[in-house]
Amino acid sequence: MTSTLVKFPRLNAPTLHQLPNGLTIVVEQMPIEAVNLSLWIKVGSAVESDTINGMAHFLEHMIFKGTERLASGEFERRIEERGAVTNAATSQDYTHYYITTAPKDFAELAPLQIDVVLNPSIDDDAFERERLVVLEEIRRSEDNPQRRTFRRSMEMAFERLPYRRPVLGPESVISHLQPQQMRNFHGSMYQPQSITAVAVGNLPTAELIDIVAQGIAEATSNKNAPLPAYHTPHLPEPAFTEIVRQEFIDESLQQARLVMVWRVPGLQYIDETYALDVLAGVLAHGRTSRLVQDLREERHLVSSISVSNMSNQLQGTFYISAKCAVENLQAVEEAIAQHIRILHTELVKESEIARVRRRVANRFIFGNETPSDRAGLYGYYQSMLGNLEPAFNYPANIQAQEATDLMQAAQQYLSPDAYGVVVIKPA
Repeated sequence: MTSTLVKFPRLNAPTLHQLPNGLTIVVEQMPIEAVNLSLWIKVGSAVESDTINGMAHFLEHMIFKGTERLASGEFERRIEERGAVTNAATSQDYTHYYITTAPKDFAELAPLQIDVVLNPSIDDDAFERERLVVLEEIRRSEDNPQRRTFRRSMEMAFERLPYRRPVLGPESVISHLQPQQMRNFHGSMYQPQSITAVAVGNLPTAELIDIVAQGIAEATSNKNAPLPAYHTPHLPEPAFTEIVRQEFIDESLQQARLVMVWRVPGLQYIDETYALDVLAGVLAHGRTSRLVQDLREERHLVSSISVSNMSNQLQGTFYISAKCAVENLQAVEEAIAQHIRILHTELVKESEIARVRRRVANRFIFGNETPSDRAGLYGYYQSMLGNLEPAFNYPANIQAQEATDLMQAAQQYLSPDAYGVVVIKPA
């Protein structure tokens, strides 16, 4: 088997290994008595057409329902017997499966995890049973005011990109999906070049590579030729040119919700995202940040306020969300717009930038402490970007942002006179 090994000499020192079929393995020995195997599939709800919206998440459920080798329930039983843990998550850009085991159990359990992900049987009866579980999850999600607010905000943020749709999909679509559609989706999407396998923990690097590579070889030994993948090309949407407003009434709310969104670069333009990350920190990360200090601590206009720079693959969203009394809505929106306006004309103080830099550096160190932390970090960046460098360089890239970079990013991407706004009022 040919191998491409690349070393990274720093806090993180993973080894990269490419299989001939295009699948990437990332491994690292770490002196903690656990091993995490994370399988990252570059397949989320963004690759779905409207007619199968929710398929990637539904498939995540079906992955655990057995393979030709493992009867339904067998995988969980063997995991639990060994005191290991397993879970999964689906997003718009990826699906992530993981297992954490004791080092002595890794060689036995890792191939099981690989088998269920690569060879789900997607049995008709199990499909119908799991459909009910997924439909219930959709109903619970729709009963959640926070989820409803986010969904409406994404529909505002994007007119046509698939990020405007929920990952779970609508009830009307999930109710009509067929098992064969899911088998076809798995066959075309879960292809080696879309998969990154990451193993981090207390086993030698060569052993981690061997266990994972062998598990993949066994799981793919009698697979049919993959079905052709179907990807719809998408281009980022243009920035808002005016203030676009939507209002809703939500009887379940005690306080109003205000969300303001701007379209900003996504991961495919990652160098453009760092200044926006710092601006999010300056505005609302911590009690001394600008919006928290002004609107919550001093003027008592909001009960909470948060800012996120959400970097999806194709395009990002700069997202400001506040909870406040209905009578304060206009004042809060005007105050936020004024804070954005100030970023265009006044350089951010060095002390504010330093606070964000410290926070980022500390979080990077704290987020590197366990095998699952590191496997998540490596899997995300390798899967999304095909490159681990941004994973290690994130703190350095944040450190490099100067006040002039922040002003330029605000002027380029955050207009105080053109954004999407969603207002949700209690009945």
